[in-house]
Amino acid sequence: MKVGIINATGYAGSELARILNQHNEIDIVSITGRSSVGKKIGDVFPHLSKINLTITEELDSNVEFVFSALPHLASAESLNKYFDKNIKIVDISADFRLKNKELYKIWYDYDHVYPNMLNESVYGLPEIYREEILSANIVANPGCYPTASILALAPLVKNNIINEDIIIDAKSGVSGAGRSLSLKTHFSEMTENMLAYSTNNHRHMPEIKQELDFINPNINNKITFVPHLAPMVRGILATCYTSVIDSTLKEGDNGQVELLELYKDFYSTHPFVQISDFSPMTKQTLGSNNCIIYPYLDNESRKIIVISAIDNLVKGAAGQAVQNMNIMCGFNEDEGLKQLAIYP
Repeated sequence: MKVGIINATGYAGSELARILNQHNEIDIVSITGRSSVGKKIGDVFPHLSKINLTITEELDSNVEFVFSALPHLASAESLNKYFDKNIKIVDISADFRLKNKELYKIWYDYDHVYPNMLNESVYGLPEIYREEILSANIVANPGCYPTASILALAPLVKNNIINEDIIIDAKSGVSGAGRSLSLKTHFSEMTENMLAYSTNNHRHMPEIKQELDFINPNINNKITFVPHLAPMVRGILATCYTSVIDSTLKEGDNGQVELLELYKDFYSTHPFVQISDFSPMTKQTLGSNNCIIYPYLDNESRKIIVISAIDNLVKGAAGQAVQNMNIMCGFNEDEGLKQLAIYP
């Protein structure tokens, strides 16, 4: 299958190229990049020099599948030409994640340019929407924070085990801010430092709430989401706190056993979610498409703490995009994604 990548010169786009280069079912035939037209991809990213492609302004007309790694608004505008061509799409931006166009305008400061496509798209979290992704023409790849947070909380929300108040304390590596230069991600500012940011208005919060509400419409989840920038390149560690509804889990060690079994059962058919008996580290996911989850029941407070770890550029972006393509096209779900994490 002939694949094109729109904006292969950002972090997510270059990671897509790296992963797809080892995929047995596809050929990357065309790539774009807004500021590097005319250059070889290897001139921009030397580690991709084996991909012998020149960056162009537009994708070739012979592509059969399209990934867009452009920012929001620009992504939807660039994908319009493919909507009616029977070409399947995975959009890594936020343009098709929120189903409510008014909510999109509030959080992204634009009127959605193609609101009719919001209901046509499928939210690309395979662990929740695998069947819908199978028949989708356009998949909205989830954000990195939502991926880690929703996967951590979905079994609890689905099974009515927790109350509606949820706190998500999440840390991300600086690559999540993208490749554009900024003082906030400058080495001298970020090294040996950590900060909370967008504490009242991070754009991933409504995405998390939307999906948790969809998982169980009987719960009006109240989400407190605080993201942090950590002095590392890759990785997300999300720590989620919530309270157990009385009698849904046993007290003592039996409650912890029940909780672990609940998670293992929920994700038993999903190859990229690993349920751990101990708290994960971000480096356990580095370069892999895995999400490692550790759920813990604090019997004294009757609170559940769930810790999840992902690589924000793989399961949080490019790897999940490839996973979605595999499902959409009938390939093995793990094709191109079998690499183990890099450690240390």
